[in-house]
Amino acid sequence: MRKIIVCTFLTLDGVMQAPGGPDEDAESGFEHGGWQKPVADEEVGAAIAGWYEHSDAMLLGRKTYDIFASYWPTADPGNPFTHRMNSMHKYVASRTLTSVDWQNSTLLQGDTVDAVRRLKESDGGDVNVVGSGDLAQTLMRHGLVDEYRLTIHPVIIGTGKRLFADGAIPSALEPVRVTTTKGGTVVGVYRPSGEPAYDSY
Repeated sequence: MRKIIVCTFLTLDGVMQAPGGPDEDAESGFEHGGWQKPVADEEVGAAIAGWYEHSDAMLLGRKTYDIFASYWPTADPGNPFTHRMNSMHKYVASRTLTSVDWQNSTLLQGDTVDAVRRLKESDGGDVNVVGSGDLAQTLMRHGLVDEYRLTIHPVIIGTGKRLFADGAIPSALEPVRVTTTKGGTVVGVYRPSGEPAYDSY
């Protein structure tokens, strides 16, 4: 059984939108694109590289696929991520795309939830959901996320798309590994562990 792992960069107030650049995703008038690089450090880069050690595929929504497919095929080959991003398999969930041209990409057929269930049951390594906030929330609602790998950066944005948006299914999380970089970024690995417990003081 393959694991579905949500890998996401977050601000301290939970925003995941457009970490990589001002023009990455300006939907809903978002004006804070590119917030991650100023608050990242070498330890964050090393942690992200580790996310891919046991994964051999990515699962992407249409918007993230479009962003990645327009960047990585012509990215600097000296960037250690360039070869990895281009060579690993990409599964794309989309209701509008009819084909995908980026190297090693496959368009999921039929209902996304059913397709991801089949993907989980197939042979292979772990599958990273990168970005793709709408897709990640769909997977969370249907109990298909096996693990979260999050970098939580010391910056507050105030607006934007959030990974755990209103309406997220309540879930307890087991911390697998949590560290803090010298720059103050929390790098956390968490696994869903059933429903939250409730108590009073």
